[in-house]
Amino acid sequence: MPKPKGKHSNLTGFLIEQLLIVVRQIGKGGIWTIPRESIVKPKWEKSGYEPDIIVLNQETIGMESRWESESIIQNADSVKLIVEVVSTNWRDDYYNKLRDYVRVASRREEMGIEEYWIIDYAALGARKFIGDPKQPTFFVCNLVDGEYQMTSFRGNALIVSPTLPQFNLSAQEIFNMTL
Repeated sequence: MPKPKGKHSNLTGFLIEQLLIVVRQIGKGGIWTIPRESIVKPKWEKSGYEPDIIVLNQETIGMESRWESESIIQNADSVKLIVEVVSTNWRDDYYNKLRDYVRVASRREEMGIEEYWIIDYAALGARKFIGDPKQPTFFVCNLVDGEYQMTSFRGNALIVSPTLPQFNLSAQEIFNMTL
């Protein structure tokens, strides 16, 4: 994958700052962490994904057999939140990652990432996701009964996150980081 462009990087950096503030506010500072980079890879797959942002639980990271040597996460319990900022490969974020972060394999193993954000600041996704005409959209995807329930936020709507209920920004405030 090519490296992200400036707007993508600005938005990601801003979100990391905001997420760290909220993590401290809820008393999880030092327990939840945001590593510089990591790979999320289901055990049964040969490859994985490098999320734009991942919030990890330090209390369970010790059970990750590949974390220390390869920065690979394979257990959903280690992940509190994954954030993907949409770029030209938008199909990956809306289809592949959405499927794989929840996917149930034939062996009945489930990755089961509880919360996944898709931030489509440039309105690149399919109209069935972001509307017609296309408009910047922030999605909070929550795992409910083995499927993601996608809640969309636009404009001045405040983002509602079950994992981070103190997150107090609107979709537009986040999109403004790309202007």
